[in-house]
Amino acid sequence: MKDTDRRPDASDTTPFVREEERRGRGAVTNRSGRYEPSTKEAVDDGWHPLEPTPLRTSISIDATRSIIARNQSPDIPFDRSINPYRGCEHGCIYCFARPTHAYLGLSPGLDFESRLFAKPKAAELLAKELRRPSYRPRVIAMGTNTDPYQPIERHFGITRQVLEVMARFHHPVSIVTKSDLILKDLDVLEKLAEENLVKVAISVTTLDRKIARKMEPRASTPTKRLEAISKLRDAGIPTAVMVAPIVPAINDQEIEAILEEARQRDALEAGYVMLRLPLEIKDLFREWLEEEFPDRASRVISIMRQMRGGLDYDPQWHRRMTGDGPFAELISKRFHLTRRKLGFRMEPHRLDLGKFSAPPIIDNQLRLL
Repeated sequence: MKDTDRRPDASDTTPFVREEERRGRGAVTNRSGRYEPSTKEAVDDGWHPLEPTPLRTSISIDATRSIIARNQSPDIPFDRSINPYRGCEHGCIYCFARPTHAYLGLSPGLDFESRLFAKPKAAELLAKELRRPSYRPRVIAMGTNTDPYQPIERHFGITRQVLEVMARFHHPVSIVTKSDLILKDLDVLEKLAEENLVKVAISVTTLDRKIARKMEPRASTPTKRLEAISKLRDAGIPTAVMVAPIVPAINDQEIEAILEEARQRDALEAGYVMLRLPLEIKDLFREWLEEEFPDRASRVISIMRQMRGGLDYDPQWHRRMTGDGPFAELISKRFHLTRRKLGFRMEPHRLDLGKFSAPPIIDNQLRLL
């Protein structure tokens, strides 16, 4: 793992990456982002080194000055979130956060999963924002953009530091992850759960390990994620399962099986999201689909467009997460019937907003003596 202060620029981006060099990654290319002045095409001219060099993960320090991101989206259940990292090493090809790397002059493709940015001052910035007299508590979501428990969390521990601040301020937090690395913070999560200040959702895309390795190459295996649900529930932490994303002709047939496995491990709630392909993701996904599932690529795209009014993506509120049309309606009916049959809660678990309080600042107290 390399820790550096250098922020890569667009000139570093190389679109063509041989299979041997990107093994274990999600994207197939380093396709140019939408803000770059020129578009680069993947071409193998035969002049690559004889010995392939594996693509390594580099980490830069993000000099952010604020840590709480706010939104006004009417179809998501939170208005603020925290992302300890930019980019995500899990390599999920469908990740809707990929286009954000274009703001940095980097590719939403392989750059997104190999050129990461850490925010080591996140906890300090959070405490500062929570102390503002004008601050009013609402649930802060983590894992809504990039996974807070991606592999580099082992080294930086930024997510844990943020949760420790939440505990000190008695502030509610919700977490979405597809990593069993969350179990390393079980002690902090238990403390928050005792005051009804935390809930967790574990994303399970497939039960097939081979498909998981293609869709999310560096995430925890499906088995480990299901085990994480059990251990979180044993610790008294409200835990849900997210079947996300549902990709037509690849994992849609597993909806019932995933819900059954999660319910056996005492997951309390369940949700789902249909695959969506905004901005650069539509081309990255097609490249990946042609390489990993060439036998069904055209069918996947055809069904996706049927659910999006003939388009690759429909950004309309309340439709973008579920799609529209016969196939989308069938998925919705299957999911909700199975959820009801298995006894999942119909209403979301609500966290306590009334316990929030800022702890005393020790330095200020000492000045009074």
